[in-house]
Amino acid sequence: MKTDIQIAREAKLAPIQDIAKQVNIPTEELYPYGKHIAKVPHTLVDEEKVQQSNLILVTAITPTKSGNGKTLTSIGLTLGLNKIGKKAIVALREPSLGPCFGMKGGAAGGGYAQVVPMEKINLHFTGDFHAITSAHNMISALLDNYQHQNKFNGKMLKEVVWKRVLDVNDRNLRQMVSGVGGNANGVMSETGFDITPASEIMAIMCLATDLEDLRHRIENILLGYTADNKPFTVKDLEVAGAIVALLKDAIDPNLVQTTENTPAFVHGGPFANIAHGCNSVLATKLAMTFGEYAVTEAGFGADLGAEKFFNIKCRQAGIAPKATVIVATCPALKMHGGVAEDELKQENTEGVTKGLENLAKHVENMQSFGQPVVIALNRFPWDTDAELAVVKDWASTKGIRISLMTAFADGGEGGMELAQAVVNAVEHDNSQLDFSYQEEAGVVTKLETIVKNIYGGEGVVFEGRAPLMLRRIKRLGLEHLPVCMAKTQYSFSDNAKAYGVAKNFKITIDDLIINTGAGFIVAKAGAIMRMPGLPKVPAANNIDVINGEIEGLS
Repeated sequence: MKTDIQIAREAKLAPIQDIAKQVNIPTEELYPYGKHIAKVPHTLVDEEKVQQSNLILVTAITPTKSGNGKTLTSIGLTLGLNKIGKKAIVALREPSLGPCFGMKGGAAGGGYAQVVPMEKINLHFTGDFHAITSAHNMISALLDNYQHQNKFNGKMLKEVVWKRVLDVNDRNLRQMVSGVGGNANGVMSETGFDITPASEIMAIMCLATDLEDLRHRIENILLGYTADNKPFTVKDLEVAGAIVALLKDAIDPNLVQTTENTPAFVHGGPFANIAHGCNSVLATKLAMTFGEYAVTEAGFGADLGAEKFFNIKCRQAGIAPKATVIVATCPALKMHGGVAEDELKQENTEGVTKGLENLAKHVENMQSFGQPVVIALNRFPWDTDAELAVVKDWASTKGIRISLMTAFADGGEGGMELAQAVVNAVEHDNSQLDFSYQEEAGVVTKLETIVKNIYGGEGVVFEGRAPLMLRRIKRLGLEHLPVCMAKTQYSFSDNAKAYGVAKNFKITIDDLIINTGAGFIVAKAGAIMRMPGLPKVPAANNIDVINGEIEGLS
């Protein structure tokens, strides 16, 4: 079969105005970025139409190195919905350069279920990530200047909590000292970099509802503490207007198309293991405004992305899915069933059966949120009929809708079975949104609830800075904020090697990061890093420009 980039390059793209016309987006409102990409004004969101649309969440079982194909399934489902006569739009996150040049090589779907133009989406796109990086680091520069200008008058902050960001994987930047070289180079301090998808500016842009809300959230960003322990914010720095100016264009969602020329919004890109893992509220609401069905995804497994989608994004945005799709694959189930990575292409029904424990836990979790569940069994070429039958039979005995997904090879036709199952769930099942915890619950209670009810653990242990931050959060009156767990994506626990369904464990929280602009508390668990490193052989080694064409993205 052809590579993803070959398929994407051979796709016949329609002018972006024609894509907009399909769903009645006013073409005179578009801000084109070339022939096939356009910004759509966020002011076109129609809340009445949002409430009438059918929002579908796509999530997955715990990820493994074999992959699940969640973005591929989101796109394939959307293609399938359009094939069966439903006006459907997919809303996805923008890829980060970190994974593109690190582990993944791209994040725009796969095979015949992609968003295109794939190379542009995977690389600089419309510059949103660069705008977020610039806005974040502009605050850093202005804050450092404030420290430099006030170091002799008693106004200098005694503690700065705002780091810098960069959209690359670079472990050397995690912890560093800045301002070395003498008085002329500022105030020497210990600092570090996070990756741009972990930036609070990224979270803010993905949760903001308009420019006024964006400004309000930016003003609320906590930068540090004064000599008398009072919080110091961007509003105190008096630079919110400048930061909004840098984000004025970035806040508008990006319209592109699928390989079958249906509309797609791609906007925002927080990771789900270190941030809240959902595309922007505005992109989702535009998809709901102009689509009968709006399909969106939440990053990594359902224990991370979906939990945050419900408890953070839906809570703040006032939206709720009509159904949730959980993506599973036989190779991933076999890994969770104890099968070695180099044996995944060999038939092993026992491994699949054992791995179903992981799928069952995710189904239970999604149902606890009041969601009708549909399983998308994403077929790999080496899957055997016997292995697929194990999963189908299990779902049948549990009364759970399940459909094969072959959109990678078959495009929209391969997503029709899943599309019909989703429509059946929307039309015949009752859906509601039950949050995991109430806003008035304390931070400890919220974390304990997630660990016990979603992860299946025994509780939480607080170490390092976490006890200090718990006291600080309480003193500042911020316990009402939801929590955003920063945890390994490879396990329900904080041990990345605990496949399947981990048991008899506690989650260790070593820091709590206050994001008053985004409106949540980040709980850093275990060895998770907010600035990833590169693998031994980065994907960048395979990316090149040959005869004027980019090769190696996938």
